[in-house]
Amino acid sequence: MQDKKYILDARVADKKLRRMALQVVEQNYNATQLVLIGIKQNGIVIAEKIRKHLKDVFNGEVLVLELSMDKKHPAEITLNENFDFTGKIILLIDDVANSGRTMLYALKPLLEKFPKKIQTLALVERTHKTFPIAVDYVGVSVSTTLHEHIFVEVDGGEVTGAWME
Repeated sequence: MQDKKYILDARVADKKLRRMALQVVEQNYNATQLVLIGIKQNGIVIAEKIRKHLKDVFNGEVLVLELSMDKKHPAEITLNENFDFTGKIILLIDDVANSGRTMLYALKPLLEKFPKKIQTLALVERTHKTFPIAVDYVGVSVSTTLHEHIFVEVDGGEVTGAWME
C-alpha cells in the first residue's frame, strides 16, 4: 500500500472547522436557533465539532441531528429523531462533497417540512460536481481528477486528517 497523500492534518482541520463555525454565525447573526444535520458516518462528527465551536460564538440554541442513508443507493433517508423543520435554519453537513449527489438526496426529507433556510457545509469539496449543489461553507476545495478520491479520517469524535488517492 502506498503512503497517503494528506491534504489536511488534525490541527489544520480543526482550524478550518473553527473558521467555518465563525462564517455560519456571520451569515446567521439574527438566528435564535440553528439545526445542524450531520450525514452519517463522518458528517455527524463534523456537525458535533461545528457545534462545539459555535457554543463559544453563537448565543442561540444549536441542535444536532443525524441523517442516515446509503450513499450509493439513497432510496431511504432517515433522521435519528422526528423534528419539525418549519421555519428553521438548517445546516446540512458532510465530510466530503464529491459530486453533490449525497447532499442533494439528503435534502429531500428536509424540503417536505418547509424550513426557513438550508445551508450546506463540507470539510473538503472536490471541484467535480455532477449534481446542482453549491456548498456554502467549505474547509478546503481541492482540484482532483475524476479518478482520485478524498477520504476524511475520524477517530474518537475527532477529525484526524484528510487524504486523497
